[in-house]
Amino acid sequence: MAAPKKYPDELRERAVRLYRESDPKPVIRQLARQLGVHHEALRNWIRQDEADHGRHDDRPTSGELEELRRLRRENAELKRANEILKVASAFFASELDPTRRRS
Repeated sequence: MAAPKKYPDELRERAVRLYRESDPKPVIRQLARQLGVHHEALRNWIRQDEADHGRHDDRPTSGELEELRRLRRENAELKRANEILKVASAFFASELDPTRRRS
């Protein structure tokens, strides 16, 4: 289960929009202080927004991140199922083994 978000989504969206629509661009530290958020959090939100809008290709978009999370969950589930099937096949193979002595 994911950890709860420290900042609400509305605050994130407002902060990024405020930065994006400002001209000249404000200093991130000052804007973060005014909004009551950590400057690195604001910097990450801005970079993610830029990646989502195709202005940066040094990080995956939000859609790509969500797909990666989904695929990792699916992969973990398939690995668990595979382990169960291995154990079950070993059990049934031993049950069908003609050299095995019955008790």
